Amino acid sequence: MYMENQGKDNFNELLRERTLTMAVDVHKLFQSKKIVILTRPMVQQIIRCSSSVAANTRAVTRARSNAEFYSKTCIVVEECDETQFWFDYLIRIGLLTFEETENLRNEVEQLLKIFTSIKKKMKDRINGKIVK
Repeated sequence: MYMENQGKDNFNELLRERTLTMAVDVHKLFQSKKIVILTRPMVQQIIRCSSSVAANTRAVTRARSNAEFYSKTCIVVEECDETQFWFDYLIRIGLLTFEETENLRNEVEQLLKIFTSIKKKMKDRINGKIVK
């Protein structure tokens, strides 16, 4: 049981670190950009939702029940998806380029897949389809 929890703790720490790094990298992406008043709210929004991924990942890893775990995981999935939207939007309006965001967009996509899988497994567990 201890080794199982230790593996879980390592996985949780990895997710916390990956999501925090992603949020910091999103923030850094805009530090050297000239942001005009028209695009400021969009930039603030991508910074908010990417940092929400990191903050809610911490909450997921500290959940006190399956229901809380599932609820926070749903938020992480939504915020990852919103981060993807803002990347697409900011590329289309020309504030960002496809090339300068490629690594970050790939990381957000990977995180979205991970948390979507976690969400599905927890939903199945809550609904009694998986026993453990």
